[in-house]
Amino acid sequence: MRIMKILVILFVFCVTSINGMAQKSSSETSTPDKTRVLLILDCSNSMWDKWQSDSKIKVTQTVLLRFLDSISNKNEIDVALRVFGHLNKKSYGTRLEVPFEKDNIYKLRSKIKTLVPQGGCEAATALSSSLNDFPPTGNSRNIIVIITDGMDDCEGSICEVARQVQNSGVVVKTFVLGIGKEENFQSNLNCAGKFIHIPQEEQYTQSLYDVFTLSEEKAEVEIEIKDLSGMSYETSLPIIFYDAQTGVAKYQTIYSSDKNATFTLDPLISYNIEVCSKPSVAKANITFDHNKTNNITFEIEQGFLSINYEAKRTKYQIPEYPIVVRKHDEKEIVNIQTIGEKVAYQTGRYDIEILSTPYIILNGVDIQHVSNTDLMIPTPGLINITKPNTITRGSIFVVDEGEWKYVCDLDSGKASERILLMPGDYVAILTPIDNEVEATTTTQKFRVEAGTTTNIMMR
Repeated sequence: MRIMKILVILFVFCVTSINGMAQKSSSETSTPDKTRVLLILDCSNSMWDKWQSDSKIKVTQTVLLRFLDSISNKNEIDVALRVFGHLNKKSYGTRLEVPFEKDNIYKLRSKIKTLVPQGGCEAATALSSSLNDFPPTGNSRNIIVIITDGMDDCEGSICEVARQVQNSGVVVKTFVLGIGKEENFQSNLNCAGKFIHIPQEEQYTQSLYDVFTLSEEKAEVEIEIKDLSGMSYETSLPIIFYDAQTGVAKYQTIYSSDKNATFTLDPLISYNIEVCSKPSVAKANITFDHNKTNNITFEIEQGFLSINYEAKRTKYQIPEYPIVVRKHDEKEIVNIQTIGEKVAYQTGRYDIEILSTPYIILNGVDIQHVSNTDLMIPTPGLINITKPNTITRGSIFVVDEGEWKYVCDLDSGKASERILLMPGDYVAILTPIDNEVEATTTTQKFRVEAGTTTNIMMR
């Protein structure tokens, strides 16, 4: 049972570490080669409605054609077009009219000029289909821009679809440009993406430019770790930036107090930032401005914990027992270290379980700022236990103030065993496997001294 417990804990710890390494490996990204922008255009019947100078569709066509001319020489931006509500009056479908491909500006212009609104609103279906529109190859930053005059008559849940799209990890950000009167947008479209209301025609072009400009921007971020007094903290810790919506690791770095921890991030993403101290600390839903250097400060105070054996020479090898460390009165494992290892932890109280035989529990160990907490435990003793020639089964118990506490089972397939035990008073019980009569049970008490060998003959 003790061996199984140790194996289970080590297995959980190893799996967690492997998952963390895999996640880190999969999250390593380089600067995108280009930005891919998918335009999803509303061609429902309401786009024929008069806006200011003309119908909404005519104004949109003029704005988009002018915009495409302005980006025609930008090789770092690819544009594709998906439309909904334009196929026919009875089928309110959606279709990718111009895919992502090289030199497609002419195709985009031609298609936009010929669009005729006919159907109803299929924004949710169009957004759901958009994931297949982005090529799976290439290192790109994928963005969706929905242009609509209102989604109140849509069938399907645009919010639910938008969550699925964002959680896919394919799309970095979705923008919704809402043209026309504010009363046409009674529902909150922030759930579908970043909603930008355009009440006037003169704001239309600028809003579109702003989205594309932002899609090319990077945010400069500076990380600093300080102690509670405000002094820079001399430490080296991994820092991971997760997409706050998807939970996917996007960037990572190793913070070092002797280096300038400044780097660039995508300002379109909201981040959950984790500093991998023991235990870790985090900040949630952090956004960065691309117009300035963003300063993020974490306050951490650490001390050191080490556990060693009391000085004692032995003629046998002493094991490096795993040591499970938890925050005081909490179940979650903060770390697993070994005998002799010195590890930094955040200041506070911890519960420590040393997986010796029997195990040792130390509750409420105080770790203080910039100090060493050095704990000493007894050196285990070795017992050589010899059993009768008959096949037997047995167990060992430690005696604590008259109470017997189970320690381990003896191996029924071995005539003798070597077992390392922490110092203390013990009882071994033994009985033949083929005899269930209570009178044949053998009991023998023995004492284990630190760093010594004890021979036990069972009869």
